[in-house]
Amino acid sequence: MPAPRQQAGSAAEARAETLLSAQGLSPVARNVRFRGGEIDLVMRDGVEWVFVEVRSRSRRDFGGAAASIGARKQARIALAAQLFLLGRFGQRGWPPCRFDVVAIDGDRIEWLRAAFTTG
Repeated sequence: MPAPRQQAGSAAEARAETLLSAQGLSPVARNVRFRGGEIDLVMRDGVEWVFVEVRSRSRRDFGGAAASIGARKQARIALAAQLFLLGRFGQRGWPPCRFDVVAIDGDRIEWLRAAFTTG
């Protein structure tokens, strides 16, 4: 049986996926792990591939869920996205991509489109 923290993370990811699917995005993969990085959700929004970080906090102390995604975490997500795209498309042209965040603070859920860029 998964630990309570893992259960809470899975529930948050399911909530985020439901929200994004209701907005017209199509799920591709969940919990994609590579050495050095992880992507919570990979979705498609038309031709655009969307790499989603899901953050959940029970309280908004220290700025809440969205504020907890710093430059180091963004870099790790970007690396994982590059590895995902390389595995999926090889060296040929990659599709347009973006990085979204779904921040869950208690009962409040917020979708931040194009929350950060890389490079």
